[in-house]
Amino acid sequence: MQKNSLSIYEIVHYFFKKTEPVQKITAGSVLFHEKDPAEFIYLLLNGGIALGRMHVRGKDFILKIVNDQELIIEYQLFKTNPRYQFYAKTLTDCEAIAIKREDFENFVLTDPEAMQALATWLSTSYLKVQMKCQDLIMNGKKGGLYSILIRLCNSYGVMTPDGILIDLPLTHQELANLTFGTREVIQRALKELREQNIISYDNQKFTIRNLNYLKQTVDCQNCSAEICGLN
Repeated sequence: MQKNSLSIYEIVHYFFKKTEPVQKITAGSVLFHEKDPAEFIYLLLNGGIALGRMHVRGKDFILKIVNDQELIIEYQLFKTNPRYQFYAKTLTDCEAIAIKREDFENFVLTDPEAMQALATWLSTSYLKVQMKCQDLIMNGKKGGLYSILIRLCNSYGVMTPDGILIDLPLTHQELANLTFGTREVIQRALKELREQNIISYDNQKFTIRNLNYLKQTVDCQNCSAEICGLN
């Protein structure tokens, strides 16, 4: 198999799929809690998983949502006795492969193509985090919401006659958790968008009817979907 130009996900999946079983995980399951000892990395084959933190006051913050064909590594690589920095909870029924941390790290250290692909993946992940921080700092809570809706379109958007359907069920509280705001503030902002026919909301799914409005409001840089996503 030629591994040049393949993603770290593809390389790791090819190497470990022969030895590690596929696990079926029901919606609402917790893969790990923050501060748990890091035992596994996960290859998400399909489904959706939220990664976040629970504040000491009980506020839930969703830092990102990963979907089909994603690699989940939420600890400091190559460190002795690392711990997970965040929790991981399934939003939908999922299929995943759990790989022992030591096996994954040994594989990457001995495979130059895998190490290069990992470095590329980590640098892209760093840019995503920087862009999210920029949006939240520069545009405030309302702009942060608009930014998250744009990112949801890139990660989960499906074109329909009514606009871009975000094909991921989300409650107002979960959307608030993604924007680090309160449900009340997010509900008011969403109400304004519905009244202006910018969005619609049905069966816990949003449809973006006017994406350009959201982009213009937050001075969107039209980054590639690889950078501008929730994963």
